Amino acid sequence: MTFLVGTRGSKLSLAQTNWVISELQKQNPGSEFEIKTITTKGDTDTRALFTIDQKGIFEKEIDKAVAEKQIDFAVHSLKDVPSDISKSLTIACVPKRESANDVLITKDGFNLKTIPLNAVVGTSSLRRAVQVSRIRPDVVVKPVRGNIETRINKVIDGKFDAIILAEAGISRLGLDVKHSVLSTKDFPPSPGQGALAIVCRADDDKTISMLKKIEDKKSRIEIEAERALSDYVESGCRFPVGALAIANSGMLKLTVTAYSVDGKKSITIEKTGDIDKPRNLGQDVGEELQKIGIAEIASNWRESLDEWNKK
Repeated sequence: MTFLVGTRGSKLSLAQTNWVISELQKQNPGSEFEIKTITTKGDTDTRALFTIDQKGIFEKEIDKAVAEKQIDFAVHSLKDVPSDISKSLTIACVPKRESANDVLITKDGFNLKTIPLNAVVGTSSLRRAVQVSRIRPDVVVKPVRGNIETRINKVIDGKFDAIILAEAGISRLGLDVKHSVLSTKDFPPSPGQGALAIVCRADDDKTISMLKKIEDKKSRIEIEAERALSDYVESGCRFPVGALAIANSGMLKLTVTAYSVDGKKSITIEKTGDIDKPRNLGQDVGEELQKIGIAEIASNWRESLDEWNKK
């Protein structure tokens, strides 16, 4: 049987998809897979990501193709998949998660503490921009778009002194590039960072059964907690929240941090819950954030971004 697999045409997306196919072939010898690349709004809109007030800019067109039976399933970076995907679809599989850390890439091997005064650091993430400013307020943070290799080349060419990327992307592309790993304490990641989401039709039992063979239970538990938190506070590219769940020894711990516009104020909550009820833990942390001021922080971010977009 041949399965049609949808993904974006970037090198990273294709690398992720080929890895998924390789894992599926190990579990389903004899099955064949054909990749269909699909262009998304995120591929054609060159604006800084935080200025695009729309969810699912890297997955909407691909998941539409799944729903319309043009392809059998889609492979996404999980953090790109919004919570409100069509009810006709399901995240059928979460394979083993890669590192959730961010990394700093510089031409001369500096780390964030030793990088020169007033260095220019590139990132497409509001979360990372605020996190950098908290540690190095002198640094100039500028938006950067393009695939991973394009961003790295901007450092090599001297257009940026450094860039910040997800470690998982470098790993999946097999890039041999000098970098310093940023701690999740100072740089709590975007919910779902480092994980993949494989989406198919909710009524496609045969495909779901096949995909479940490469599901990683620990990874699924962790991202369920993170996504439940994200759903509750409505975080995303336009409102930076860092969240990381860790399942270990029968327990599940979720650490969440939200930041003010200027980075001077932050709210951090760490809570442990039932490993069998990860979404409950995410919702509980979301409720605590609401009680201690997340609404005010969110409002300030919206006002700031609205003013920025008017310029």
